[in-house]
Amino acid sequence: MLSLFSLTPEILLKAYMAGIFPMAESADDRKLFWVDPERRGILPLDGFHIPRRLARVMRQGRFEVRVDHDFADTLSACAEATEKRPNTWINGEIVRLYNALHKQGFAHSVECWSEDSLVGGLYGVSIGSAFFGESMFSRATDASKVALVHLVALMRLAGYRLLDMQFLTPHLSQFGAVEVSRAQYRRLLAEALRYRCVFPRGLGDGSGGVGAAGGGFGALQPSKVTS
Repeated sequence: MLSLFSLTPEILLKAYMAGIFPMAESADDRKLFWVDPERRGILPLDGFHIPRRLARVMRQGRFEVRVDHDFADTLSACAEATEKRPNTWINGEIVRLYNALHKQGFAHSVECWSEDSLVGGLYGVSIGSAFFGESMFSRATDASKVALVHLVALMRLAGYRLLDMQFLTPHLSQFGAVEVSRAQYRRLLAEALRYRCVFPRGLGDGSGGVGAAGGGFGALQPSKVTS
């Protein structure tokens, strides 16, 4: 168990490179603990599936998708208690550390906006050619899913090799996420850390944002679309 303020962003980066990450028991807990799952959830970038209904949502362009436009609010939204998720593992120490990583250029957010309101998104850590997904949230139907589609598009654009989702869930399985053993994950991680990728600010529009939600879907073709 780690006491408050015992971690630095530099230690956290080394932990990710060693295959472990921190969590809190709850948002109210002041301490953190290291997690090293025996089975790790990953999302193979070349096996990404877009459900048919979500593909229609993407083509409709319901959201404006931005990268790193408001990382702090995205992180705070991921930490919020909701009816479906009354408590989270994101405490004040997590907020402090990942905001610091963002300022150093290692943590990034992909955000869905509607009429200048942040309605969904995700955040994670980028090291080498690996992206470690941390958490996501939705205040509008499908917003976090749209953000995930754009994350994969951005990673493929930049040549990333590993998308670590930490744990496999039914929600992630629909996109093609799978479980691998700890040993296999360590091999994939070591390979991904051999390469350096720069997390892109958008899908080629040069504006610092991704743009309409349909753009991420187009960038993923010919990814599999499933029912």
